[in-house]
Amino acid sequence: MKGLFKGCLTIPNLLSVLRILVIPVFAYFFMAGEPVWAIVMLALSGISDFLDGKIARKFNQVSDLGKVLDPVADKLTQITLAVLLFISFNKATDATLKAFSWIFLVFIIKELVMVVFGGIMLLMNLRPSAAEIFGKVATFAFYAIMLVIVAFGPEVGLLNNVFRLPPLVMMILVVISAILTIVAFISYLPDTFRQFKEKLSKK
Repeated sequence: MKGLFKGCLTIPNLLSVLRILVIPVFAYFFMAGEPVWAIVMLALSGISDFLDGKIARKFNQVSDLGKVLDPVADKLTQITLAVLLFISFNKATDATLKAFSWIFLVFIIKELVMVVFGGIMLLMNLRPSAAEIFGKVATFAFYAIMLVIVAFGPEVGLLNNVFRLPPLVMMILVVISAILTIVAFISYLPDTFRQFKEKLSKK
């Protein structure tokens, strides 16, 4: 764990910390019905997520702490978003939208499982798998789609008085994001199992 903080004072790590700090601020504005600030906070989170990886690779600021902070920030953001949208859709007056709220449990369960197994791996002195192409695509799609829903989703959108996304279109987008999330989750399994197997075989 001591090596985890070696060379940790980098811009990418500060951006990851910023993303974590933005989460409760976004949740507050979302629940308070403050559309502009809620959307700004979510957009800020997504932009900082994009920038930290680019900066880390371009300026050789990749660190062990960054490999932990980045996915933690992603998971906390995605869990918060999924929980807020699950609650909001559960309050919808439209029966179809209310029934559709269950799909957000897919995101919540997936991220919670990864958080638990990531914690177990760290305790076993293993490193959780870094995001592969499937994980990056799923994360990008999640941010983009949820930003659209938070802004323009039927009943739950903070700006749906300006433009309201058709319910069917919204459902298709969320299903696409859920499928990408499941594919990304499956892509992490081979390396995770390999590390557990190697660790156990040494014992």
